[in-house]
Amino acid sequence: MNSTCRSCPKTALNQNFNIKLKSYDEFIIALAGNPNVGKSTVFNALTGLKQHTGNWPGKTVSNARGNYRYKDKRFTLVDLPGTYSLLANSVEEQVARDFICFGKPDATIVVADATCLERNLNIVLQIMELTDKVVLCINLMDEAKRKGILVDIEKLKRKLGIPVVATIARKGEGLDNLMDKTYNIALGLETTSPKQVQYPKVIEDKIDKISKQLQNTLKDKLNTRWVALRLMEGDTTILESIGMFVLDKKDTYIEREGTCIYGYQ
Repeated sequence: MNSTCRSCPKTALNQNFNIKLKSYDEFIIALAGNPNVGKSTVFNALTGLKQHTGNWPGKTVSNARGNYRYKDKRFTLVDLPGTYSLLANSVEEQVARDFICFGKPDATIVVADATCLERNLNIVLQIMELTDKVVLCINLMDEAKRKGILVDIEKLKRKLGIPVVATIARKGEGLDNLMDKTYNIALGLETTSPKQVQYPKVIEDKIDKISKQLQNTLKDKLNTRWVALRLMEGDTTILESIGMFVLDKKDTYIEREGTCIYGYQ
């Protein structure tokens, strides 16, 4: 489902996101989730002291990147800004969306709070629309237990169609399983079938119509269904990102309902 940049994906990471890799054998893992779910704790537990911070290119938003090794493979973990959605209503949301969509991470770990899972699943479903390489980390399981909340991990796996791992990151519990599932997804050893949200027929018909128009321009470089949904929501920032990361500099237009809404001339 992920997009294809004009150059090699690993090179594009340096050019577009200022992420310099030591070798092309490294695997890039995005770490996403709502604020205050223990995402930084997961990041610190996995990377230890092998991390550094900086800013996203052209943005005032900072990021943290770190490394860890698992089964003789090197992984670069990119800690995305904590956001409640990927609808690009803020710079943080746009940064997170663009990296998952255009940075082509080998896997995306989404950290959720076990004590308020329903609210956290919003961003999980949005990321599952972008990529099928997703691992859901249900953190703070001890807090959920203390509050009498039972999280059925196996049922979540079946409902969502992706790996789900329970953790207590501050105690290091479940992190080996998290790394193992991430390893399997990144190396293609385990396949997923992420649940896709189905909308009423009138909306699905509109999605289908716009998707067909987008196909001529995007040519499998990006999930046209996802782009169609963003356009229907009036998200113009996705057009800017498509122009920056996907389209060649030539006469290319994206049309909706017969109206040109983006193009290079």
